[in-house]
Amino acid sequence: PPWMQQWWQKVFPPDLAFWPAFTSSVMMILATEIGDKTFFIAAVLSMRQDRYAVFGGAILALVIMTILSSIMGLVLPSFLPRKYTHILGGILFMYFGIKLVMDSRGMQSHKVSEELEEVEEELGGGSGKKGDVDVEQQASNNNASAGATGSKTKSLSFSSIFVQSFSLTFLAEWGDRSQIATIALAAAKDPIGVTVGGCLGHFCCTGMAVLGGRMLASRISEKTVSFYGGLLFCCFGIHSFFFET
Repeated sequence: PPWMQQWWQKVFPPDLAFWPAFTSSVMMILATEIGDKTFFIAAVLSMRQDRYAVFGGAILALVIMTILSSIMGLVLPSFLPRKYTHILGGILFMYFGIKLVMDSRGMQSHKVSEELEEVEEELGGGSGKKGDVDVEQQASNNNASAGATGSKTKSLSFSSIFVQSFSLTFLAEWGDRSQIATIALAAAKDPIGVTVGGCLGHFCCTGMAVLGGRMLASRISEKTVSFYGGLLFCCFGIHSFFFET
């Protein structure tokens, strides 16, 4: 119908490009999620539970959150002209970028993220002060003991682990800076490209967290992640102000 065609052209203007939105979304997710609370939730849970269940629950929660955030950004231009959403998105990116850079100045370069210690305490994993060898040894022992419990126990526990990973990740992601950044990107760029890129970025980050997130987190300081993530956000903000049409 004509009204549907007009609505589609209004929501998805022909000048919007898929690939710029896709690449911006992937880089934004990689910059914000590595070292984030959702990253550590997947890392810590996978050390003690079935990695497939942890990954499945976490990625489902993040995909749903990405779709919801893109829908929010999709609806925003209906109430606010797209040129103003570019300005709003630039302001948000500059705010988060400057905040991350300023926060990184007060962090110690050799200190493991406080969010990792917080997640470990919430999940009953200790204070996070053990060495890497002890942590990896504990993970190996847990995997070995999990394999000895039998297929019946695995089948019974898979759903509970899946639900736990899903619920923890979904609640931690709600209101997070990556969600707000996804809304801003979807409002200023192609929403489909933002959604696909965001899902791919989450897939990569969650996969890294499940496979070796605790070891990775112990070797990459929060200061480094925050500083370069803040610089990337500032670049997004400058691009929104001066190069978006």
